[in-house]
Amino acid sequence: MDLYAQLGIKRGATEAEIKKAYRSLAKQLHPDRNQDNPKAAERFSKVTAAYDLLSDADKRARYDRGEIDEEGNPKFGGFGGGGGSYGGARPAQGGGFEGFPGGGAAGGPDLSDLFEGLFGGAGGARRPGGSPFGQAGARPRAAVKGADVAYRLTVPFTDAATLSPQRVTLADGATIELKLPKGVEDGAKIRLAGKGEAGPGGKGDAIVTIAVEPHRFFTRDGQNVRLDLPVSLREAVLGAKVKVPTPDGAVMLSVPKGASSGKVLRIKGRGFSDKAGTRGDLLVTLMVDLPAADAELERFVEGWAGGEGNPRAGLGV
Repeated sequence: MDLYAQLGIKRGATEAEIKKAYRSLAKQLHPDRNQDNPKAAERFSKVTAAYDLLSDADKRARYDRGEIDEEGNPKFGGFGGGGGSYGGARPAQGGGFEGFPGGGAAGGPDLSDLFEGLFGGAGGARRPGGSPFGQAGARPRAAVKGADVAYRLTVPFTDAATLSPQRVTLADGATIELKLPKGVEDGAKIRLAGKGEAGPGGKGDAIVTIAVEPHRFFTRDGQNVRLDLPVSLREAVLGAKVKVPTPDGAVMLSVPKGASSGKVLRIKGRGFSDKAGTRGDLLVTLMVDLPAADAELERFVEGWAGGEGNPRAGLGV
């Protein structure tokens, strides 16, 4: 079947349209979701092969000109009626996905970005199917790259918020400075090209999985960071300027007069970055800290005429 028809798109489709069509079909047909449906696995193999060819700009152009067939084999007119494929074999499509050994056949597209997120990460799954070898005129296998090497990097909470570069020592002893990407989150993966194991087709990649370390008083809330800030009774009643920690260092914050526990103050631009580089805020929740067993405070409250009423009336009690 025509490769464009396999993906349900028209000739002349853009790269983005080809990728979108494959994502949709791969999600529907992946063998992990169709274990009792062998036809789905067969169809998955075909649409994957179609995407392999059409996502390669050079092969796609040759296919559109009629120089190669649906399997990527050259066509030679005038032999046995013309248009027949020669040999019938094509290079095997590679194995491993992101974070797992296996690499892929040199020259083939890296599909790990498509499977990342579709099925909860690559999980080491391999695409079904493969190419028939042993036929007359079969082309030799392309040299295979070395295996990818997985690393886990623990990043301090404040470094993840400020995107501070990290020093990473690789298996070969080399130390590199790793730049954290915008929008970094716990579990994010960073690919370092050519930092994996050596192979006949070149080195594989290093796959670094980020683990953001919990903080002892900051917590993450989307792109924002939250902090419970203790303030004294005097500071809450009279108002004050107090020093507040942020992921970027301490700053001064104005506590308004009469502030109650639970009041939230915002310090802009001290949270985590999104993928566009825009940072969230630090949300500071005031917590009035009353001194324990303060006789003078107790005498004051006992003789204080203010503060009457029921502060819980809004709760219906």
